Amino acid sequence: MRTFLIIWLGQFASLLGSEMTNFAITIWAWEVTGQATPLSFIMVATQIPRLLISPFAGLWVDRFNRKTLMFLGDTVAGLSTVVILALFLTDHLQIWHLYLSGGINSIFGYVQGLAHSASMSLIVAERHYARAAAFESLQLSGSYVVAPAIAGGIYAITGLSGILAIDLATFGVAIATLCAVKIPQPVSACQTSDESAWQSLTFGFCYLWQHPGLRTLLGFFLISNFINSASFSVFVPMVLARNGNNAAAMGTLFSFFGVGGLIGGLTLGVWGGPQRRIHGIFIFSAIWKVGLMVLAITRNFAVHIGTALASGFCSPFPGSCSQAIWRSQVAPEVQGRVFASRFLVTQLATPLGAAIAGPLADHVFEPALQTEGLLADTLLGQIFGVGAGAGMALQMTLFASFGLVVALGGYGIKPLMTLEDTPIKTAA
Repeated sequence: MRTFLIIWLGQFASLLGSEMTNFAITIWAWEVTGQATPLSFIMVATQIPRLLISPFAGLWVDRFNRKTLMFLGDTVAGLSTVVILALFLTDHLQIWHLYLSGGINSIFGYVQGLAHSASMSLIVAERHYARAAAFESLQLSGSYVVAPAIAGGIYAITGLSGILAIDLATFGVAIATLCAVKIPQPVSACQTSDESAWQSLTFGFCYLWQHPGLRTLLGFFLISNFINSASFSVFVPMVLARNGNNAAAMGTLFSFFGVGGLIGGLTLGVWGGPQRRIHGIFIFSAIWKVGLMVLAITRNFAVHIGTALASGFCSPFPGSCSQAIWRSQVAPEVQGRVFASRFLVTQLATPLGAAIAGPLADHVFEPALQTEGLLADTLLGQIFGVGAGAGMALQMTLFASFGLVVALGGYGIKPLMTLEDTPIKTAA
């Protein structure tokens, strides 16, 4: 685990800086625009380039040196931060700059992440796959603990510039740790075969088509990701609108999400997850959706803190259990292309959910729950209140409720319930 942990520490530092920047940019964009649509479109601008590049990224990861690709991803992210900082310091930063930098970062960041994920099967023993995935989820959870709290305090003192400077320093740490390790390179199937370029690009999709259980799991996450995107796209503006743009309150809430995720990730790392990993996907996905509903319906900040803690605890389980299933059933030499195809399919709905969520909030749900709105005097007005953020709360609750049905409905789908019992071929 030595190589894994060294890489993990470097990537955690990088992710910490990135999350601080994401948090600060969200606050800055909300202060500048006061609307949910620009914030949700940042997610759209980030996701679409990833989807377009994913088939090629999988081929690159299986064909080229994975350590070099990881270097490239971190380097481009650092340069992007330099450009954003320069634009901000010269008072030229605009919202469309965030769309452009987000798109560029997403391309190289995705290649970097895919190279990292595909390398883990050669670095970590199979019996530790779930634990490794849990540690990877700890990166995100840990960053949610520290990043919002630090960013909220620093933003109040230095504004966006101080956050961006810290982000640059963390990229240096990530590069240094990559220099310190050797990452195994598998014998690439696409280098040793006679398949055409088109066959190489479509290999992952053909592989998935031949495995009904994995194909059904893709469909499950396709729907889940749409719901998650549509729900979480309005979460930050909803909380800010209901708390008078209080960045400290937003940072505190995210920190408790992170504390819960940290505890959940540590629990999963020690425990290793349920023996039937599909239960970890369904049960904890359902609890997470209930948490979103509670956060939307209640206005008590203490309840928000407790719910964020519980929801954060559940957050590492679905992704870690899913990743353990994939790593155990796909050969390392083809994981780049197969995982890229998986990403393309499961993430198709993410930009769609984000693109829909912002306009729905600004033009449908928020106006409906204003003082003179269509729903102000109804039962929904009594439950969610009236005024800024109330419509987004209703919107998030509706999407989360649908997500709860999907998560529990997975138990009625036979290919999902028998997925881990089905022998999986290692070649398409």
